[in-house]
Amino acid sequence: MATAGNMTAKRDVERNPWKRYLMKYLMVTLGIIIDAVALELFLVPNSVLDGGLTGISLMIQYKTGWSLGLIVTIFNLPFVFLGLKQVGKRFAAAYVYALVVFTIFTQALHHVAPVTENELLSVAFGGFLLGAGVGLVLRGGACIDGTELVALMISRKSNVSTGTVILVFNLIIFTVAGFLFGVDRSLLSLLTYYIASRIIDKVEEGLDTAKQVVVITDNAEPIAEEIYKRLGRTVTIQSARGLVSGAKDMMYVVITRLELPELREIVEESDESAFITISDVNEIIGKHVQKVEKTVVEELEGGDDLVS
Repeated sequence: MATAGNMTAKRDVERNPWKRYLMKYLMVTLGIIIDAVALELFLVPNSVLDGGLTGISLMIQYKTGWSLGLIVTIFNLPFVFLGLKQVGKRFAAAYVYALVVFTIFTQALHHVAPVTENELLSVAFGGFLLGAGVGLVLRGGACIDGTELVALMISRKSNVSTGTVILVFNLIIFTVAGFLFGVDRSLLSLLTYYIASRIIDKVEEGLDTAKQVVVITDNAEPIAEEIYKRLGRTVTIQSARGLVSGAKDMMYVVITRLELPELREIVEESDESAFITISDVNEIIGKHVQKVEKTVVEELEGGDDLVS
């Protein structure tokens, strides 16, 4: 009975978009709360840094005493507009929501006594919680660090992977931290970043630049059109046949990690019974992961062929 109840609840969420949005924002909120706890109760009291824009914000906070949430929000505002252009309105809205909640909870926890003053415990548990929180935020379709967006843009225009760009960026941050706060703080911060990145890898389904998605559906055309309009991605459509279900359409598309929640939403809105598989892409030869330019999308919207 419990299993049947869970399946019914899941179908109910899929059929009601507002419930789906509510679940996503609850996931983002929970992730932000965990992030705030990790930073304010473990890492900040022990002068341990995170990577990305949060790491830069922490360095500024240590030197000025300003609110961490406020600094993070100011740094991320330009990337909200970048996310609006590169990913879409829903991502930008979730991004803004995450920043607001992050500011509120980091400020609320700033004067709470730290859980531990032991540096090793702070790094271990702080890194674990930070990774879990960021992973939940990303699963909810939001983020609180624009580094990935910049890395994604650089990756699209070069042969350098997103992960490599982020790693280089963070190595620069930790090197600067070594000069400002000492080598010990820099190494502890690097260890924290490593732990957090591994946990994100488990929670959020991986840190790879690209994901390949296969969708089995009754009618691929409406879904392909929405993917063009909202994500600007090309879709390959093939005829398929299920042993029991009969004639089906099979869609194949390569997207970035940040676009995955949006694609899930597109498929669920168009076909509740669609079957979706998602896997990592280890290597891409060609330009398939690049977005279609807006002018090209507008031209294609007037045509009938949606097959890449």
